[in-house]
Amino acid sequence: CTVLIDGKAACSCLIAVGQLNSTQLDGAATEVTTVEGLGSYSANFEKLSAAFLQHGAAQCGICTPGMLVSATALLDCNSAPDETQVLDALGGVLCRCTGYRKIISAVLDASANSTAARVDDARKINGNDAARQEIAFGVVGQRVPRIDGLRKINGTEIYGADEVPDGALTLRVIRSPHNHARFRFGNFDAFIASHPGIHAVFTAKDVPGTNCYGVIPNCADQPVFAESEARFRGEAVAAIVGEADAIAAFELASFPVEWEELPALTTIEAALDEDAPLVHAHRPGNVLVRGRVVRGDVEAALRDADVVVSNEVETGFVEHACIEPEAGFARRVGDRIEVQSCTQAPYMARKDIAAILGVPESSVRILPTAVGGGFGTKLDLSVQPFLAVAAWHLRRPVRMIYSRPESIMATTKRHPARIRARAGAKRDGTLVAMDFQADFNTGAYASWGPTVAFRVPIHASGPYKVPNYRALTRAIHTHLVPAGAFRGFGVPQGTVAQEQLYDELAEKLGMDPLEFRILNALDDESPTVTGQVFGSGVGIRECFEALRSKWIAARASAEAANSSGKGSLRRGVGVAGMWYGCGNTSLPNPSTMRVGLKRDGRIALHQGAVDIGQGSATVVTQICAEAIGAPLEKFDLLPADTDVTPDCGKTSASRQTFVSGTAASLAGTELRKAIVRIANACECAQIEFGDGAITIEERGERRTISLRDSPLDA
Repeated sequence: CTVLIDGKAACSCLIAVGQLNSTQLDGAATEVTTVEGLGSYSANFEKLSAAFLQHGAAQCGICTPGMLVSATALLDCNSAPDETQVLDALGGVLCRCTGYRKIISAVLDASANSTAARVDDARKINGNDAARQEIAFGVVGQRVPRIDGLRKINGTEIYGADEVPDGALTLRVIRSPHNHARFRFGNFDAFIASHPGIHAVFTAKDVPGTNCYGVIPNCADQPVFAESEARFRGEAVAAIVGEADAIAAFELASFPVEWEELPALTTIEAALDEDAPLVHAHRPGNVLVRGRVVRGDVEAALRDADVVVSNEVETGFVEHACIEPEAGFARRVGDRIEVQSCTQAPYMARKDIAAILGVPESSVRILPTAVGGGFGTKLDLSVQPFLAVAAWHLRRPVRMIYSRPESIMATTKRHPARIRARAGAKRDGTLVAMDFQADFNTGAYASWGPTVAFRVPIHASGPYKVPNYRALTRAIHTHLVPAGAFRGFGVPQGTVAQEQLYDELAEKLGMDPLEFRILNALDDESPTVTGQVFGSGVGIRECFEALRSKWIAARASAEAANSSGKGSLRRGVGVAGMWYGCGNTSLPNPSTMRVGLKRDGRIALHQGAVDIGQGSATVVTQICAEAIGAPLEKFDLLPADTDVTPDCGKTSASRQTFVSGTAASLAGTELRKAIVRIANACECAQIEFGDGAITIEERGERRTISLRDSPLDA
């Protein structure tokens, strides 16, 4: 929210408009500059824009305006700052994508050391997309500015809260204040009559279709609105819709609902107690699902091992802390509903919204906005069901933005885990067995609990050879906020336990921890714990070996610092390995891509993969461009829209570059084949994409085909 107030960076959220003139002693008007005005305010903005694009400093982009405003203020008063001064200037602007290094490097690169060429490039970049591509031309293997980078830098990118349709009403959800409670509603007619500006109240009885949704169909269990019993603190029981001012002034205590607090299961231990009540009557023992991978004879191998170690590890909930809170709007268009919001999975959202409204999927259009951070939490529905139900009934646009407390209270978290593990090795350091058991607190509803429980046993060995292996997992229901997807689907929790075991084994054996991992690392021909042999591409041993010199130096440095005995601080050095399967590990994982040649000679790429900051929009286009043999400057990218772009699957599990990228390669290859077939040329022909025509060159002969009058494909 950083802006410039008379040239100084300030947080706009902390300053009332009425305070502005008070900053001027002579009573003159105060000048406020946002990111949209920086181009005309400061020459440093051009250099910063170019540097941010070159360094990939704008990823999801939600923090980029604040970074650019703060950096501009810094360079305007200090043309050659050092890194400490840059850190200080940017310290109040939060980023969840970059780790800050790319941003810091960009600001330093835009300082007084920048060249005239840099400024020229910046003018091109800030001019228009076509000019931007003059310096962005390239395909796979070349570093290029992000295709969506310009919008993120000049402030024109659209996020969930950035658009408001004319006449839109505002929605607020009424949520349970208890972990577990029954509730009863009072008189809604009297409530509405006494609250001018509030138009309607919606509850479970107003859901036209199925009052249930979930990311895994056979485990779907979460209601849009709880019907008589709330299962976690923050669960939705109703929604009020009205004019923005009325909703902003609404006092929660005036809503007609009575609560009866019930005993709540808030720990895994309590939920697994044999006398524990069931969170869901159809799930015995409060167990949602179980995961299992077993190989060899673990007990015998551990008995025969020269060294055995064990541990117990617990991890807690982790909040995704996306800088952008969940937001969006919905509107009814005839007998269809359109929902525009931040999401990582538009087609999954379409399916659930259709079921909630009781309409065909073709009657639902999902328009994903830019996503200001996802990390897994925006795979699940958030604002979408409430907005869809309200807009469907009211036939007026309805919008909603989660407050930060609401986002923390109601959206999914990383699964807390309780892990017990044992591992054994021979005296020479060779791993012989691992026994791994983990329970994951999946909260009140399933969300991605099955994926976590099924994926962790596949990964809990780490990227190492373990001939005897047993991994058993459970996803456990409690009366807490649902846990879902968060960068790894449970694998990081398992890695915490597994890597500490390996450190303990190395210590007991008197081995260097890095050498222990090198000895046991997987290779191309060694089977994983599920029996998979990769055959090629396994580079974990080489990764570990590349660390040797720095590892030795770092340990020596830490030992020297600690032996000095100065002060109370001590230094440590650690090493760990992790692996992770892209996409739906060993399960169907499709993406569909459509690419076509337009009559003006440009290439339309219908690319429905949601870019949440990781760069898939750019990477997928590069892959398609290479497959066709076309320059990036010729591409028109049609972003995700379920009415226009095909299903590229959810943006999760590091799958878009690998899976959707492969789909883009296949689609591009087919388009190239079609072009050379029309020209009756061979696969080796060169293609030039001109204005309204293409030219095919083969063995020195050139043929130009006009596209303006060519028939359109169905």
